[in-house]
Amino acid sequence: MTELDERKASTRPGVDAARARVVFLVRVPAERTEAFLAAYEAVRHLVADGVPGHRVDQVCRSAADPEQWLITSEWASLADFEAWERSPEHRDLVRPMRECFTDARSLRFHILAQTPTLP
Repeated sequence: MTELDERKASTRPGVDAARARVVFLVRVPAERTEAFLAAYEAVRHLVADGVPGHRVDQVCRSAADPEQWLITSEWASLADFEAWERSPEHRDLVRPMRECFTDARSLRFHILAQTPTLP
């Protein structure tokens, strides 16, 4: 993100230009679904309770293809996510989940705008 982009984003109400969204598109064979979800539960609770910069995450299953999954997480900054991703704790913690994947792709985004949340 350029400095100009960051200034523009920071002027939008309710948007912190540093915030980031990380998206994982993964394939999990049907016979690995239970192990995958159990591993995800272990990761999400530990991350939510103590990883600096983590805000929220979701796991979603495709309506059209039950082996296609989407994992999204929101971070205070990409630097926070990247620090977590580089840590030895991250590798050890996510290993059981990654062992369930037959394919995985990761995408990273800066959040520039969003609709207001409902009360």
